[in-house]
Order: sequence, then C-alpha cells, then structure tokens
Amino acid sequence: MGSPDFAVTSLRALAAGGYGIAGVVTQPDRPAGRGGRLVPPAVKQAALELGLALIQPERLREADAMEQLHTWQPDVIVVVAFGQILRPDVLSLPPFGCINVHGSLLPRWRGAAPIQTAILAGDMETGVTIMKMDPGIDTGPILSQRATPIRPRDTSGTLFERLSTLGADLLLETLPQYLAGEIHPQPQPEEGATYASMLKKEDGRLDWTRPAQQLARRVRAFNPWPGAFFEWHEGALKVLGAHTAEARADPGQHLVHEKLPAVGTSDGLLVLDEVQPPGKRPMPARAFLAGARDW
Repeated sequence: MGSPDFAVTSLRALAAGGYGIAGVVTQPDRPAGRGGRLVPPAVKQAALELGLALIQPERLREADAMEQLHTWQPDVIVVVAFGQILRPDVLSLPPFGCINVHGSLLPRWRGAAPIQTAILAGDMETGVTIMKMDPGIDTGPILSQRATPIRPRDTSGTLFERLSTLGADLLLETLPQYLAGEIHPQPQPEEGATYASMLKKEDGRLDWTRPAQQLARRVRAFNPWPGAFFEWHEGALKVLGAHTAEARADPGQHLVHEKLPAVGTSDGLLVLDEVQPPGKRPMPARAFLAGARDW
C-alpha cells in the first residue's frame, strides 16, 4: 500500500527481491494542473509496469476493497506513504500485520510530513523506521531504524530520494528476519515524541518577521512542495534556493546583496539564489535581478 514516488522504491525492491506481491493498493487518480487532467499515483504506474494486480479505492472501508484484500490473503502488508488511515480490521487481516516504512527516527516526527518538518526544525539528522502498525498515528512498535545526516544543502526533495532508498534497503534487511521470528517489535518510547502535521500550500508563504535562518530552512524544506513564496507584483515569486547574510534591514525590505536580490528579516537577510517568477520558468536570482527593474 503506497502512493507517491517515495513508496515506489520499496515496491520495486520487494518485486526485485523475489517476494510474491499479491496486489497493490494505491490512491485514486487525482486531477492536477490547470486543465484538471487526471494523474495516476506514482505507485500505480510502477505496479502496472511490474504487471501487478492493483486497486484504487477512495476509502479502504469500501466493501469491494475489503473483499479484494481478503481474496489476496496477504501474509503481511507493507505500507509506505499510502495516505489513508488503516482501520483495525485491515491491521489485523494479515498474520504478520501491517509493516510501515516511515521517513523519520520515531518517535520523533510522527505524522504526515516528517521529512519537511525535520528540515524546518533544524534537525542535524533524520532517518527511516520500520514499524509494525497499530491503530495510532505512527505509534506502533519498532522493528528497525537507520539514521542519516541532514546536509546543509539538503532540500526535502534530496532527502526524500535518500530516505526512499534507505527505507527500501532497510525493509529488505528487516522483513525476512521479522517473518522468521528473529526480530521482535519494541514499543516506542513516549519521551521525545513529536508530531509533523500535514502541509498546506499556504504554509510556503515567507513571513519576513521571522529570522533569516528559519526562512532559509523553510525554503529548503518546502522545495519542491508546497514551495516557498512571497507576493511580488501581484503574483507569487517562488524561492527555490536561498542563503542568509548578516546585515541589517527592515523586515520585508528589498535590497541587493553582493549582486543578488535579498529581503530583510527580523534577524539578517535572506539572499535569493534561485527563483521562479509568476508564469515563468525557474531561473538564477542574478538573472531575475537583471530583468527586475523595480526590485
């Protein structure tokens, strides 16, 4: 069970590892872009390429979906960024339960957006956790974990790719040991538990009353989605890359710092490295500045 690109790596790893995949469950196709064209989840595309049975229920509680799960009779269900809460009747269906690949070192950053939130918080490291799911949100007992540093230039995009591979590798190491009874799930400690809420498009708006360091982390955390931005000429100027500089300016004040556009914050400057003006392609901030007459 999975939906976005993050889950595809684990699906392909299981298929390549010789596991008999009874079926794949993913989200329905969703409209995207200005034309509202239906776009399939990345997991659907991968499942079709691999020739796997596939269902896309709006909700798992639908009778047809539950009937299909019972027909497949899975020994274990692997869940990676699926996007739906699993009810107790699904969790208890396979003899070995439901195993989740989660993009954080639980119990830190339970919830929907652990990778972006780790960057936002200024964490020095993150990782992946393989856990046996329970009815709570990412509260199940842990089977295994693996850490990786968060590099100074990491965006959520680069971290997604790294953790996706790390998670798939750890899944292939953990699953056979778990199925053989060599690994026993260990309860999560409640100490250090934090929650990463679901992100909204508006979360990407840059608030110049915050310190520059926080805003620079926001730019990294929200690249590629939902994207950091601020209003400029009655449109949203997306900020794809930025760094900080120690200089004084009023919050929101536009200025030029070392031949790059910059904006004042409550503490220092946010210097723009790469931007995307409304209706245009991404471009180096230096090129943007050359054409922005009234910056």
